[in-house]
Amino acid sequence: MSGIQVNQLLTDNRVIIFAGSGGVGKTTTAAALAAHGAQLGKRVVVITIDPAKRLADALGVGGTLSNEPSRIDLSAPGELWATMLDTRTTFDALIHRYSPTPEQATRIIANRFYQNISGALSGTQEYMAAEKLYDLYNDSRFDLVVVDTPPTRQALNFLSAPARLTRFIEHPLYRILIAPANAGMKVISTLTQPVVRLISKVIGAQALEDTVEFFQAFQGLDSGFGERAAAVEKVLHDTLTQYVLVSTPQPDAIGEAQFFADTLRKQNIQPALLVLNRVQPRFTNNELVDTQSIAAKDLALLQENLAHFHRLADAQDEAAQIFIGSETQIPVVRAPFSAALLDDPEKTLETLCSLGALMARAD
Repeated sequence: MSGIQVNQLLTDNRVIIFAGSGGVGKTTTAAALAAHGAQLGKRVVVITIDPAKRLADALGVGGTLSNEPSRIDLSAPGELWATMLDTRTTFDALIHRYSPTPEQATRIIANRFYQNISGALSGTQEYMAAEKLYDLYNDSRFDLVVVDTPPTRQALNFLSAPARLTRFIEHPLYRILIAPANAGMKVISTLTQPVVRLISKVIGAQALEDTVEFFQAFQGLDSGFGERAAAVEKVLHDTLTQYVLVSTPQPDAIGEAQFFADTLRKQNIQPALLVLNRVQPRFTNNELVDTQSIAAKDLALLQENLAHFHRLADAQDEAAQIFIGSETQIPVVRAPFSAALLDDPEKTLETLCSLGALMARAD
């Protein structure tokens, strides 16, 4: 893939989502290409939905990132902003947006069930990640959103999160839980329903009462959430939303990249690019020092090292070919091993920009 095509990826799209296993340099890659997008004149915001602080470290801004985008001091024709998902804050904002009255929003947020699920329930983070992406997508300050996903096999679950929310709102059990609120009845009326009594035996009466109170307080917000979920899902599958896989040329990492590619295809999404990170460069004798000035034993040692590097590069090529040979429709860009120096805590934003430019020049 030529630099021109990488630059087009950054300039012609609205959202770029990075996925990959842990330890492959995914966050650094996302930050580097976001910075390069700013160098191309784009107003870029990069968001991590990974609770770890890797993005802040990659950008050299320490622990200063929050749910509200912060502008990064970067000399560029465009702008670079960064933010880190706060699931609870994002959920609270949605409750306030769709509640008919401030009092109803306060009632929901104070509910014990809501306080438990807003940051901890499985699936909540994925949906809030999709919501935050949608907010940034519609923020007039930005024309490109770069998303760094967690380094897990569940990293792309936010693709199906909007649809799961829609199915839940349409589920008959949800209708049972909010029915008394629609009829102006009390929580106790719901608790007498046979299916609800059965649930109470499993989770406890108090927990169930908190749950029912939450859903009854939620009544009236479901249509807004449903419409929003449909809009979010549309963005995630839009033609101007692209997905980039990141891997190292190691068999296990390549296997994970194939898993992510398969996951995307199940959502009818074709990955736009594979970034093959930390590739061992191939040196030649001409790139060494003048051989005439080196003692024979030292020259032999250098030649042995050179041969070792070539064997390592061959092994990496063999591992990468597992993916490249089976995924011929996915372009590949290679980032050399020297770029791994960015893992050094002393790295600077300047070196991050250099990495982005390097990937854009790669063939």
